[in-house]
Amino acid sequence: MNLSVLATFLGSQTSVAARTAAVKTALQTPAGRMLRDELGSWVIQLLPAEALVPEIYAAWRPLVRDAMLFMISHLSAARLAPKLVEQIELPPETTPEVRLLRLIAKVPGLQKIGQVLARNRHLDPSLRNALSELENGIHDVSAEEIGALIRKQLGRRLETHAVEIEPGMLAEATVSAVVRFTWRNPASGERERGVFKVLKPFVAACFAEDLELLQQLAHFLADKHPEYGRALPETIMEVRRLLEHEVDFGREQATLVEAARIYRGMRGVRVPRLIKPLSTATVTALSEEEGVKVTAALAGASGRQRRRVAEQLIEALIAVPLFARGERSVFHADPHAGNLLYDERTGELVLLDWALTESLTREQRRHVAILALMLGLRDPVGVCSEIEALALGRRLDPAHRGFMRDHVNRFIGQLPVTHLPSSMDAMRLLDRLALEGIRFPSGLMMFRKVLFTLDGILHDIAAPNLRMDLTLARHMLARSPLSLIDWIGVEASALLYGGRLWVQWAQAALSRAEV
Repeated sequence: MNLSVLATFLGSQTSVAARTAAVKTALQTPAGRMLRDELGSWVIQLLPAEALVPEIYAAWRPLVRDAMLFMISHLSAARLAPKLVEQIELPPETTPEVRLLRLIAKVPGLQKIGQVLARNRHLDPSLRNALSELENGIHDVSAEEIGALIRKQLGRRLETHAVEIEPGMLAEATVSAVVRFTWRNPASGERERGVFKVLKPFVAACFAEDLELLQQLAHFLADKHPEYGRALPETIMEVRRLLEHEVDFGREQATLVEAARIYRGMRGVRVPRLIKPLSTATVTALSEEEGVKVTAALAGASGRQRRRVAEQLIEALIAVPLFARGERSVFHADPHAGNLLYDERTGELVLLDWALTESLTREQRRHVAILALMLGLRDPVGVCSEIEALALGRRLDPAHRGFMRDHVNRFIGQLPVTHLPSSMDAMRLLDRLALEGIRFPSGLMMFRKVLFTLDGILHDIAAPNLRMDLTLARHMLARSPLSLIDWIGVEASALLYGGRLWVQWAQAALSRAEV
């Protein structure tokens, strides 16, 4: 069945439901594969990569086109049919951006890819803005549907705690929606404000398919576009992990309790309080927190205030988990600006959305700290030793060890002599090694992502000259994870720092002279 025949056939159907059923049946026939190919080409004409991807990223357009065709070819008939009918019935003048929003509606995997890319501050601003609009434009459910789910899940508890759900929705994300409510707290007898975070009703039905599609897409793009190396599959698999965590409400609720304990004694930081009596496996009840997105709140602030808040961010998101006393330290693994509020009334940071967290062991944190110090001292032997200690499997084979040694020497050699290597440089080094096949624990790779994300936020709040390491150093001296033997090794390396720096300067001068 070609598109013209399909369009004529659909025109004879009297309702959207009938047209959708007809397309679903056609997709499931023996000719369904051919029809999918034709429909995919048609959708690509409606959503040309040239209109969605800025000219600066023209080289990525074939990849975007292939990814769209793959999803159309593999999405189940039950989910694809209503989307195709909707695309056919949209007015001809509908813009590609609007069509794309409708196409990815109720497909959490595709929505999450856009969100992850939108948080990369190295993207062209026009593309970042377009992706952010996609994130902000998610409208998959109604407030009435969410209210019905809450009433079904909580039943008589709503009456017991005198819960009143406010009309409308506060926010809508990929897999959840948020509504406000008030309730009577039995501990205080007072009415308090809260928010319900509710799993969207369609997510349970499509979640498993989206996870499988993401895994298949990662392999497909890696095979078809090997020129992008491991970056593509790694990004897509990160999206997969994000989705897995975001639907696990029980895990997030337990993490909220742990986070509240961690930050209870830290001034200037606040975590939403879990309301256990009103929480279930698909509904999380939290205290409503006041505040404005941190990047917006500081737009007109003084340089001193921006610097103070920047230091608060570094302390809360990096220093506290990195220098914790326990065997395992939990950290917020999705600290984009939307999850960080600033309460101008109290001067506090509010850390929202604890769905995605990771942890580092005490030994991992110790090796990360030594790695940053050894890189700061430009000690390639010390850096290689710490990288090997952090790598999965610990003992690298000779080929990997030789590659790592050459890569580390080259990385240090390319750093300007006047540049003091930082923890960000250490994470970039790990990033490059990971892309070349050296494997590291997932917690460490996620911690690296947190540092990159925070670096972008610090830049956005106009504190680009703030050195994260100076703030970290104060906490490290007070709560150092290093042993006496570690410090002796660092001091021994420091004695040779001047000589290494002179050799690098001489090599750079010689290279310039030869040119």
